[in-house]
Amino acid sequence: MTTLTPLLRPRRLAPGDRVAVVAPSGPVVPERLDAGLDILRGWDLDPVVAPHVLDRHPRLDYLAGDDEARARDFQDAWCDPAVAAVMSARGGYGAQRMIDLLDWEALAAAGPKTFVGFSDVTVLHEAFARRLGLATLYGPVAAGVSFTKDEPTRDHLRRTLFEPETVRTLTSATAAPLVPGRARGITVGGCLAMLAADIGTPHARTSLRGGILVLEDVGERPYQLDRLLTQLLRSGRLDGVAGIALGSWRDCGPPEEVRAVLLDRLGGLGVPVVEELGFGHCDSSLTVPLGIPAVLDADAGTLTLEVPALTEL
Repeated sequence: MTTLTPLLRPRRLAPGDRVAVVAPSGPVVPERLDAGLDILRGWDLDPVVAPHVLDRHPRLDYLAGDDEARARDFQDAWCDPAVAAVMSARGGYGAQRMIDLLDWEALAAAGPKTFVGFSDVTVLHEAFARRLGLATLYGPVAAGVSFTKDEPTRDHLRRTLFEPETVRTLTSATAAPLVPGRARGITVGGCLAMLAADIGTPHARTSLRGGILVLEDVGERPYQLDRLLTQLLRSGRLDGVAGIALGSWRDCGPPEEVRAVLLDRLGGLGVPVVEELGFGHCDSSLTVPLGIPAVLDADAGTLTLEVPALTEL
């Protein structure tokens, strides 16, 4: 079986860099987008909004415009040589519908860039890993509440983008061992529901062997979490996973019930598991680089990157 290896890291950002904001999934709240753009400008970045970011699908109001427009925005942004990074405006749902419309040869030819987003865009993180061999950032979205309202969330992303050597160790006040131990591997993962939904698609990896799996979700009841985790287990995707880092489970039910499901489904893997590491759908969220070699210390409640998420300029 293939074991995960480190992915190509894009360069860190510098003042004046252009960041394209795209909406590959759900509809965007204009006021939140404006607030997010102001934050990026305050970092001396040059944010540009893709043409269809504020669109609404004519029939399906949970989508930001039609699939073709969302895919075109994403591809045009990534292939623009003036753009250094692409940031999702929000999650929601819809990335699965546009991903097969992307020209992956053109995306590869555009060279490595930084991609930031979380939740629904997990499928894009996986595709970037498999199709481009590129490390990405599982972090806040430009029009997200945590990004626009929470200073620690903003600061962690800012330092990851500009000074990644200063955020090599990820931890939180709530981090604790669900299963004790220490492991080394390559960071991989994202939103649990999206990883499960991605199984069997052309852009998903069939094995996460050697990975430090990062998992979080929102709005899934305990029995639904059980179903999603069981699907990952039955598919064989978790065979050989080195360790697991768990983030937030907002609106997933009573914490003790969620914890019982996570322990029941993941404890049998015999690998270290840290819970409540502080990323995902939470008020204050860490940015988690994907595709980076890291050490998980469940007892200490830390995930330590062996190299900075982004390279020197």
